[in-house]
Amino acid sequence: MSSPEIASLSWGQMKVKGCPTTYKDCKVWPGGSRTWDWRETGTNHSPGVQPADLEEVVKKGVKTVVIGRGMSEALQVPSSTVDYLKKNGIDVLVLQTEKAVEEYNVLAAQGVKVGGIFHSTC
Repeated sequence: MSSPEIASLSWGQMKVKGCPTTYKDCKVWPGGSRTWDWRETGTNHSPGVQPADLEEVVKKGVKTVVIGRGMSEALQVPSSTVDYLKKNGIDVLVLQTEKAVEEYNVLAAQGVKVGGIFHSTC
């Protein structure tokens, strides 16, 4: 099962190929995607992305996770989150969201089992 391409990104909106939903923030993995609802884990810009935000993506068997920090990189990614991924044998890239989406799409096109979590504002 391949990771879906992110078809478009603009401020506050993301579209995943093959999915009718327009996301503000989303999670993607091989074979699927869904809204990333920060309220599920109490996420906020600071301290930022928590390991709990990534558990679902990790469980999909990804080898690489790309984290999009927002258009202005306001979303933090603490070292504990990066450490969580590395301890699970997962490569991690933390980038500004436009760059993160570009990198994610390159990896997905190469057939890498890649997942991502992206914030499309701030």
